[in-house]
Amino acid sequence: MEEDNKPDIKPVIDEAQKEPDDKKTSLCVALKILKKYNLNSTAETLKKEANLTDSAYNTSEHDVNNALNIFKSQGDPSVYENAYITLSKFVETSLDIYKHELGCVLYPVFVHMYLDLVCNRYEAEALKFMKKFGPGQESYYQADIQNLAIITKKEELEDNALISNYKSNEFVVRMSRDTLSLLKRHLKEKKQTVLLDIVQENLFFDVYEGIARNKQQIDAVAGGMIGEGTRQDNKSRVYYGLLKEPDLQTAAATVNLDEDEEETQESEKPKKKKSKSNPLLSKKTKIDPNAPPLDRMPLPQLREIDKKIKVQAVLDSAKRVALNHETLPSICCYTLLNCSNAVNCATISDDATMLAVGMANSRVRVWSLVPQKLRAMKTADQLLDIDLESDDVMHRILDDRSAETTRTLLGHYGPVYQVSFSPDKTLLLSCSEDCTIRLWSLLLWSCVVAYKGSYHPVFDVKFSLHGYYFATSSRDRTARLWATDNYQSLRLFSGHFSDVDCCQFHPNSNYIATGSSDRTVRLWDCVTGEQVRLMTGHKGEILTLCFSNEGRVLASAGNDCNVLLWDIAHGHLVAMLTGHKGPIYTITFSRDSTILATGSHDCKIMLWDYSKLIEDLSLDDMNVHNPTVMNNSSKYLLRAFGTKNSPVIHLFFSRRNIMFCVCSFNSPQSN
Repeated sequence: MEEDNKPDIKPVIDEAQKEPDDKKTSLCVALKILKKYNLNSTAETLKKEANLTDSAYNTSEHDVNNALNIFKSQGDPSVYENAYITLSKFVETSLDIYKHELGCVLYPVFVHMYLDLVCNRYEAEALKFMKKFGPGQESYYQADIQNLAIITKKEELEDNALISNYKSNEFVVRMSRDTLSLLKRHLKEKKQTVLLDIVQENLFFDVYEGIARNKQQIDAVAGGMIGEGTRQDNKSRVYYGLLKEPDLQTAAATVNLDEDEEETQESEKPKKKKSKSNPLLSKKTKIDPNAPPLDRMPLPQLREIDKKIKVQAVLDSAKRVALNHETLPSICCYTLLNCSNAVNCATISDDATMLAVGMANSRVRVWSLVPQKLRAMKTADQLLDIDLESDDVMHRILDDRSAETTRTLLGHYGPVYQVSFSPDKTLLLSCSEDCTIRLWSLLLWSCVVAYKGSYHPVFDVKFSLHGYYFATSSRDRTARLWATDNYQSLRLFSGHFSDVDCCQFHPNSNYIATGSSDRTVRLWDCVTGEQVRLMTGHKGEILTLCFSNEGRVLASAGNDCNVLLWDIAHGHLVAMLTGHKGPIYTITFSRDSTILATGSHDCKIMLWDYSKLIEDLSLDDMNVHNPTVMNNSSKYLLRAFGTKNSPVIHLFFSRRNIMFCVCSFNSPQSN
C-alpha cells in the first residue's frame, strides 16, 4: 500500500516546491513595477512584509513584461488571435497609399504574439496560431518562422538565439508620419491592450516626413532579421575616397620590365634612362575631398619591394584592355578536377601568378600559374654567402632546386573556409572550422603564426590592400581587425545577430564591410571600431562582398541569388541585379570599373554593364530619403557564360583586365 501511494505523493511535493518560487517571482515583479512608477514607500513596505532583499529590484524587464502579459490575457488566449485578425483586416482595408507600410507591422506582431502564447503556456493555442498565420508571412521570413515553430514550450525560450534576438531588440519599421498616425488611431479606437503593448514594447518606428513608400520600395529593403536600418544608423560620415598614391619615380628606375621591353631597350640603350621619368608614373593624382586624412589610419611604410610592385602594377595598367558593352573581357578558366565537394574557396594573387585553394580536408594548396615554379628559401648555411645589399637579393635567397609547380600547406585540422594573399605575395592567410587563422610564409612554405581570437569557426579572412592588416569574420557574430605582428585582434566589431559569413576591406583600408546570416550588410570604422552603416535588402545569407575601385559602391550577393549595389556615402540600396538561379559565391569589378562580374553555384558567369548602370543612377542627384532602386536587370546584363557542371567559386580581373575564373567540377555521379 505504501508503494502504491508514492506516485500520488510525488506530484504534490513538486508543486509545493514550485509554488514558493512562482510567488517570489511575482513579488519581485510587483516590486519592480512599483519602483518603476516611483511608488517607493509602497515598494519598501512590500519588501519588508515579503522579506525580500535589495536584489529583488534586479528583476529583468523581460520578466516584468511577461508577468504583465499573463495578467492581461489570463484565462483568454483567444485575445491574441482576435487582435491579429483585427490588425490584418485593418491593413487590408486601408488605402493603397498606406497599406504596404502598415503591412510591415504584421510580421513582428505575429512573432511576439506567438512568443507570448508559448510563454504563458498556451501551447495548443500557440501551435494553432502558428499554423493559421505563419504561412501568410513574407517568403523571406519563412526560414525564421520554421525555427520559431520548433519552440513550443516555455522552457525552450531561454537558450534560443533567435528568440533572444527578438526579445532583446526592437523590430525596426520605417514609416511615414501619416501612416504612423493612422496606425495609432486604430490601436486607440480598438482598445486592444495586448496588441498595443506589443507594438509599444517591441517595435521601433523610424519616422520620416513625406509620401508613404510603395510596395516595390519596401520589398527592396525588407528582409532583415530585426527590420530595416534606421536613419541614425547611416548618419555618420564615411570617407569613401581613395588615398593619394605615393611618388614612384625613384622606384621605377630599379624595376625589371617584361622580357620584350628589355630586348627593345638593349637595342636602343639611350631609351633605358627614360624609365626614370615615365609619364605614367609622373601623373599627379588629385586629392579626393572624400578621402580620409593620411594619418587617420596608421598604414605601414612602403618598402622598396612594395614600391616596385606598385610600379609594375602601373606599367601593367598601360596595357590594360578598355572594356565596354562591345569589348568584353577574355576569360581564363581554371577547373579543379577530382575534388567534388572538397573545395571550399579559392583566390588568385594580385599579379595573377599564384592560385591558392582551401580544401574540406583541412589542406591549403598553392599552384603557380606561370612557368616560374614555386621555390623555397635556401638553408641557413647557404644564406650566409649571399650579399644582402644586392638588388636581386629576393631571387638569390631562393633555391632553384626546390622549385615545384604546386605545394601543400598542412596545419589546420578542420575544413579551410577562405584564403588570402598579401599584396607582396610573401604571405598567405587561411581560416578554418578549427577556430584559428594561420599565417603561412610563401618563402618557407610553412605556418609562422596561428591566431586564436574566437572559440567558433572562422568563415572569412581578407588582407588589406595595403598589407599588414587583415580582417576576419566568424560564427560568434563578430568580425575582427588584426595586424600580422600581433597575436591579439586590434578591433572587435560586434552587432550582427547571426553568423558573420564574409568580410571585405575598403580600398582605403579605413573601413571593413561584413555580410551576415541576419541578412544585413554593415560597414565598420577600423579607427573607432564603430558601426557606420547598416543596410538591409537581402532575403538570404550574404556570402560575398566587393567594393568598386573608386570606393563609393559596395556590391553584395548570397543565397537569395540577387546582387545588390549600395551607395555607402548614404547607406542606400541603389540597384538590384537578378538572373542567377543559385547562390552567388563571388563578385568582382573590372580594373577600370566598367564591368561587374558574378559567379554562382548555377555554373554561370554573368557580366553586367556597371558603367552604364552608374551613369543612369546619377548618385549625386539621388533622392536622399527614398532613393529609386534600379532593377532592370535585362538592360544591364551583357553576357552570361555557362560552365560544364562546374560551380564558380572565384572571379578575378588581372591588372590588364583579363578575367580569371576558378571552378570546381562536380561529376554527374556525385550529384
